[in-house]
Amino acid sequence: MIYLKTDDEIELLRKANLLVSATLTEIAKIIRPGITTLQMDSLAEQFIRDNGAVPTFKGFPNPYGSAFPASICTSVNDVVVHGIPNDTPLKDGDIVSVDCGTLLDGFCGDSCYTFCVGEVKPEVKALLETTKAALYNAIETAIPGKRLGDIGYAVQSLCESKGYGVVREFVGHGIGREMHEDPQVPNYGKRGTGKQLKNGLCIAIEPMITMGTHEIMMKEDRWSVATRDGRFAAHFEHTIAIHHGKADIMSSFEQIEEIERQLN
Repeated sequence: MIYLKTDDEIELLRKANLLVSATLTEIAKIIRPGITTLQMDSLAEQFIRDNGAVPTFKGFPNPYGSAFPASICTSVNDVVVHGIPNDTPLKDGDIVSVDCGTLLDGFCGDSCYTFCVGEVKPEVKALLETTKAALYNAIETAIPGKRLGDIGYAVQSLCESKGYGVVREFVGHGIGREMHEDPQVPNYGKRGTGKQLKNGLCIAIEPMITMGTHEIMMKEDRWSVATRDGRFAAHFEHTIAIHHGKADIMSSFEQIEEIERQLN
């Protein structure tokens, strides 16, 4: 069932999502060659708890009977989603998608950003730029009267026109008091199809795009999902509310992008 949110609920969702954005900003400050994703996870968990929230990912169950052991997902290079933080130092030229969730005052926040580690190859940077552009393309379509298929088409048409793969098996989702609510929000689709978008609908839109084929595989840890051809993947996510006739972005990349400009 799809739950449309009130104005007050949307403001509570905004608080939770801005905390996610602030957490990702803290991570942006420390990402460099030599750091480990386990260090990033420790920083994130402490920051989230210090701000009165809990990390929603920690302990989250999967269909295989295991609970996610960390507070953030850190998906490096060919890992698309759900990478588990570890003590392997990141290298110059790596990318890492950091997906973060919070529960604050009864509502959830969810956002993801793919970071460059040091200097990455131009073709990798192009993948990241296209994936982020696809996210904003999709957000622009998220207005009352449009349909879920319009969101998916906005992502798919841009990314496939540039030769990238669009992951099918993992999708965006509704969000509110639960991290994953109806409806599912695929990154592919046909215009004019699917559920109609209405004011009060709150969703996480999250393109997961690969440099090669869209085919994926589950790793032995039963969490990490990687590209089958071993090529890099990018993942960007915003939580939005369809609110007063437009898409209201409740998470933010602004401070992260400012840090990236300073480093460049």
